[in-house]
Amino acid sequence: MPGPVPVVPVAVLTAAVLHAVWNGLAHRIPDKLVGFALINLTYTGCGLVLVLLNPLPAAAAWPYLLSSVAVEVASTLLLLKAYQLGDFGQMYPIARGTAPLLVALISATLLGRPPGAGQLLGVAVISCGLIGLAFAQGIPGRAQLPALGAAVGTGVMIAVYTVLDGNGVRHAGTVGGYVAWLFLLQGPVLALIVRVRRGPSLLAGAGRAVPLGIAGGVLSLTAYGLVVWAQSRGDLATVAALRETSIVIAALIAAVVFRERLGRLRLTAALTVLGGIVVLELAHP
Repeated sequence: MPGPVPVVPVAVLTAAVLHAVWNGLAHRIPDKLVGFALINLTYTGCGLVLVLLNPLPAAAAWPYLLSSVAVEVASTLLLLKAYQLGDFGQMYPIARGTAPLLVALISATLLGRPPGAGQLLGVAVISCGLIGLAFAQGIPGRAQLPALGAAVGTGVMIAVYTVLDGNGVRHAGTVGGYVAWLFLLQGPVLALIVRVRRGPSLLAGAGRAVPLGIAGGVLSLTAYGLVVWAQSRGDLATVAALRETSIVIAALIAAVVFRERLGRLRLTAALTVLGGIVVLELAHP
């Protein structure tokens, strides 16, 4: 007789699939600025509902929250640029892999938390994988540097807002309220950018981008919710490590959906980044 389904790992792996899929949808939309704006407006709608259902964060959390909003918008703009300029199968794992590497380095250098041997091994493995991804098609020429820079910049921004949110939630007194205001304030910014650049109507000429953008926003929020739920019931390091399987899923999406050349080196590099993240997270005290 089969045993019970391991609910937490299944939830996290589902979140990993959804995260890779929504990023794939964002990459597929031809007008990526409009696409990301629609995704973010979905955040706004959900954030408004959550704000009504949760208490206001404490005053001490607002500097972290507002800073995180600004950094997350910058992260979105950099990811948008990376998807405009580069292959999905290369940009996604570089952005995802850079963040935990930098969080580990920030913890060691700025927060006074020296890494153990396992964490140092994870950092080394991630670094090797990222180098492999950057050089998967040979030494990058000048034309490839903006895409690689945007992907690495995305990872830097993710690392910064990860540290900000980790501290902000501790001061907020309410996880739900903090997340709700984060979504609500972050969401409209890209729509305002579209309005400035394109005129008053966001939906004019958007066409197929509308359902894809809304679907991307719903999938993104669902993935986030599954991870938060899993973190409340499972081991945090295991949840964080399982979540990064999205890197491999994204590589498969790139090959099957976008017909990108995966290649042995790029696949090996993506798996190396994943392996390093798993080592880093499991070694975290």
